[in-house]
Amino acid sequence: MKALDKKLWRELWQIRMQVLAIAMVIVGGIGIFIMSLSTLDSLYQSRESYYRDYHFADVFASLKRAPLSLASQIAEIPGVAKVETRVVTYVTIDIDGFKDPISGHLISLPTNSGPENSRGLLNQIYLTKGHLLTPGANNDVIISQEFAHAHQLKMGDTLRVTINGRRKNITVAGMAQSPEYIYQIAPGALFPDFKRYSVMWMARKPLASAYDMDGAFNNVTLTLNTGANAQDIINRLDGLLKPYGGIGAYARKDQLSNRFLSEELRQLETMATVFPVIFLGVAAFLLNVVISRLISLQREQIASLKAFGYSNAAIGLHYSKLVLLICSIGIIGGIGVGIWMGKGMSNIYQDFYSLPFLIYFLRPSIIVSAALISILAALMGTLYAVRNAAKLAPAEAMRPEPPTTFRATFLERLGLQKLFSQPTRMILRHIERRPMRSLLSTLGIAMACGTMMIGGFQRGAIEHMVNVQFNVSQREDMQVNFHEPTSLRALYSLHNIQGVEYAEGFRNVAAQLQFEHRRYRTAVQGIQADSQLMRLLNSDIKAFTLPDTGVVITDYLAELLHIKIGDILSIEVLEGRRPSLQVPVVATAKQYLGVNVYIDRDSLNRLLDEDRTISGALITVGENDRNAVYSELKNMPRIAGVIERQSSISTFYDTFAETVLFFTLISTLLGGSIAFGVVYNCMRITLS
Repeated sequence: MKALDKKLWRELWQIRMQVLAIAMVIVGGIGIFIMSLSTLDSLYQSRESYYRDYHFADVFASLKRAPLSLASQIAEIPGVAKVETRVVTYVTIDIDGFKDPISGHLISLPTNSGPENSRGLLNQIYLTKGHLLTPGANNDVIISQEFAHAHQLKMGDTLRVTINGRRKNITVAGMAQSPEYIYQIAPGALFPDFKRYSVMWMARKPLASAYDMDGAFNNVTLTLNTGANAQDIINRLDGLLKPYGGIGAYARKDQLSNRFLSEELRQLETMATVFPVIFLGVAAFLLNVVISRLISLQREQIASLKAFGYSNAAIGLHYSKLVLLICSIGIIGGIGVGIWMGKGMSNIYQDFYSLPFLIYFLRPSIIVSAALISILAALMGTLYAVRNAAKLAPAEAMRPEPPTTFRATFLERLGLQKLFSQPTRMILRHIERRPMRSLLSTLGIAMACGTMMIGGFQRGAIEHMVNVQFNVSQREDMQVNFHEPTSLRALYSLHNIQGVEYAEGFRNVAAQLQFEHRRYRTAVQGIQADSQLMRLLNSDIKAFTLPDTGVVITDYLAELLHIKIGDILSIEVLEGRRPSLQVPVVATAKQYLGVNVYIDRDSLNRLLDEDRTISGALITVGENDRNAVYSELKNMPRIAGVIERQSSISTFYDTFAETVLFFTLISTLLGGSIAFGVVYNCMRITLS
């Protein structure tokens, strides 16, 4: 072993605690980089594999009723590869011992002549337990796996459902998942609730018979040929479905479940960019401090080495090797920590997004990139110090380092030194005489504190959003959704239910919004101008009255469309006569959950040229009357589903508890590593 290499290992051991502190910071940066990108790749690869193998559709559309013969015309649209028509409806479900309302999304599966019905042509189900539906077993269904686990259901159990106003007993034949429902959420709900919402699959023949859909369909999905223009096909499809009550086709990117998962992938990309920069920046600073101090203490050794013939390059390489060794320790540890955190996060996402499989996938290029970025950051952070060591002339190095020029500090020049004790004055002198080091040390500790606060901030932010949304803005106890828009007189039926204290109707329509060249698909919600249960909030979280004319849009939607108050918003309604409206934006509303447009309900009815019509109702009930109200609502055939506010919030917190706990643990460990690295190294340098 060369003499310089022996010196290298000896120095590494002598500063082992400082090396450990720096390595911990590098471990944090590498770990979060690998965790984010490996989880991103795992989710993306699993999603794409799931979509491909189970034929997730490219275009979706719902309608009132159309003959099956229309499917051949849809298939003739240029660019369409496959077409599947379905019967889709919403039902209410009863389970013994569970009093809360349960809504179900019932989807038809094709009927075969063989021993089993198929999984479907598109959006095929992934069977996890049981068997596919058997021809002739008209009362058998396949239920979502999450709903079955939430209620501890097993094969052969019986459920009572209300299908088209008729009570019917159905039998659980299997449990499944579907690429169409990775994110399972009831219509009108904001959070998944596996206890109160289920996706179910039933043989097409009995389901079609129950809804007078023999030889007809009310839902269609398509896959497209490679290179096909999705928007052109959607426009052609809308034209075919319009006479049959089509409510607007949409592409995969706008499909609710896929949109949620895509947004999560974008958040992971942001995490993989921001956090490693913080950690590796702190590591580069600490390496600079340690190596600079080490070179300062070894001036005479450097002079002796040069006197014995070692070149500038050899000296520079020696200290560069020391930097690379420290960095390598952090890289090795970071790879292990990153894989551990990546697997843990992948498992959380698999449960939350109802993925049947998630194979952890780590590209070698991620590890190589992490190592190269870390090495580059370390070398750049110590470049100046290593360069000075290499250029130090032997004669100059033999002399002790010139003492630092000391002078009175700013406070002392003001005559304020008597206000402080001697130790305090020493601290203030040190800070003022080394301002850059003090600033960077303070910044490093600030980053550590900020990182540790992320877990608590995340929970606090969620609690604030939920409080504002459900205690200040939406104040109903239950949201009742109808199968179809109905007369405002339906509110009288709700008012007459024993225990219902107050009810307000709302009208929702799907719409395509456009301002200039920007477009966004969402819902236009017509609410009462003097609504007590759905209040619009300004930026100060204060309620304001809905104007008689114009629309109010959420602040986030205004950012997406780059629209401001006074601009004219184009609204293409996607149901009924499908009118195109030009409406001024009169205000923006603060809303943390949802991206919507609000308008006076009566004004919306007039614009749609319909009588006083509502899509559902918001109601408040007495605390002791909820079970009785649930029972009444279950027996009302017009009701497609009921969302109970408090239960939704509780389920949301239960679902996010594991995620928040995991992030809190990770952020605490990573923040602690930064704090330890900065404080320990600064303390050692100061004492030396």
